[in-house]
Amino acid sequence: MASIVLATLNARYSHSSFGLRYLLANMGDLQAQTALREFTINDNTVDILAAILEEQPRIVGLGVYIWNVDQTTRLIADLKRVAPEIVVVIGGPEVSYETEQQAITALADYVITGEADLEFPELCRGLLAGTVNKSKILHAPVPALEQVQLPYDFYTDEDLANRVLYVEASRGCPFTCEFCLSALEIPVRAFALEAFLQSMQTLLDRGARQFKFVDRTFNLNLRVSRAILEFFLDRYVPGLFLHFELIPDRLPESLRAVIQRFPAGSLQFEIGIQTFNDSVGQLISRPQDNEKLEENLRYLRSETGVHIHTDLIVGLPGETLDSFAAGFDRLYAMRPQEIQVGVLKRLRGTPIVRHDNEWQMVYSQNAPYEILSNRLLSFEQIHRLKRFARFWDLVGNSGNFQTSLRRMLDQQVSAFYEFTAFSDWLFEKESRRHGIALSRLFERVFEYLTDVRGDNDKAEIAQVLWADYTRAGRRDRPAFLRPYELAEPLLRTAAHRTVPERQSRHQ
Repeated sequence: MASIVLATLNARYSHSSFGLRYLLANMGDLQAQTALREFTINDNTVDILAAILEEQPRIVGLGVYIWNVDQTTRLIADLKRVAPEIVVVIGGPEVSYETEQQAITALADYVITGEADLEFPELCRGLLAGTVNKSKILHAPVPALEQVQLPYDFYTDEDLANRVLYVEASRGCPFTCEFCLSALEIPVRAFALEAFLQSMQTLLDRGARQFKFVDRTFNLNLRVSRAILEFFLDRYVPGLFLHFELIPDRLPESLRAVIQRFPAGSLQFEIGIQTFNDSVGQLISRPQDNEKLEENLRYLRSETGVHIHTDLIVGLPGETLDSFAAGFDRLYAMRPQEIQVGVLKRLRGTPIVRHDNEWQMVYSQNAPYEILSNRLLSFEQIHRLKRFARFWDLVGNSGNFQTSLRRMLDQQVSAFYEFTAFSDWLFEKESRRHGIALSRLFERVFEYLTDVRGDNDKAEIAQVLWADYTRAGRRDRPAFLRPYELAEPLLRTAAHRTVPERQSRHQ
């Protein structure tokens, strides 16, 4: 039994709650009577409620995020009906801004906004002692990181075996991009490097091999980022995988030299480009040297084994369909392994709302608060781009269609508009964006290239698709390929497979 339960609903089982582990690490004398319970947004609300109540807690702390706010609201409503005496404390990005306007706030007993590492334990001590004299909404002061206990010992062996391990060497962001909550987290604060690296050593000694850094600007402090890279490089073993989020136009030679030494597939860089339109960048307070960015991406692609995940955003104020298409085409020509096409979200607290009137920004009132239309893009156009994004994930980002995708796009005037045509055609054929079997998708690509595009060399197209189909070791032959004489492609070893073939993209 536990006096305090820390819980949240993760997007999926493979994710782990970094925030809850920080809270647990900082509970001090209350740690022994605190339990951490993780669920997913697909779990039944009543089952979650039963699991929490089994602990017979006096306090329940819940992490609230854009992906779980609806389910967590229902959970708290039921919890308060069954056990109204339990004190419910909520925190997290979703309730840290516009707090009083939210239905979940009315249901909870306390809301902690901001970084709650130290504020939550203090509140719990007062609640258990019966000495709390605080308002419902508590604004946590930004903690000095030297006072915050690191959470890495609270990753279990099950976490190491089955879940993404989130780590951070710093908090905050120096930039003011108006669509991002990190714009509100200035300045950047760093954890003590020696203590952080010791925690990483402990995780490595326990068998951890995959680390996802959540630092918003890993390459901001070049001394620190180089030290971290060299730490892992010195301890490299097969299977080690590191994910970092990089400032796209900052990659000096001192960093290039160490990056180049990592084996292929061991590094993944998430590079948020968002837009190549300079005027849009100015509107959203995102200065960016696109020429330097392009130079850096081309270097990473041609001279290193880094897996490059890039991001573009649909629906930014001032971005037309044609300018987004031009940006996509420019990025596609750089050959990153992934181009994530995201739809603009109105995250609570972000200053993007200042453009609402001028650019007629219309957002959904339901999480995740995606844009529905604006002055330059109609609802129909944005919905069409969402289909594009989904099908690009399946075909462009999955790693399953490497050769056939080039066959589809490389000789066209615009990769964006050609894939849009394929996306429209595929949706017309399938009438859905999800649940399309891989073999069915391969058949649709074959049909599009031969029947729609009119490529008469069906045998050659079949061979291209067969090579892609067998790339990750699949040996069954889809029915549509059986009429063709197909040479057996040389299967690559696991060491030469791309990152998407060896692990999930969005961990």
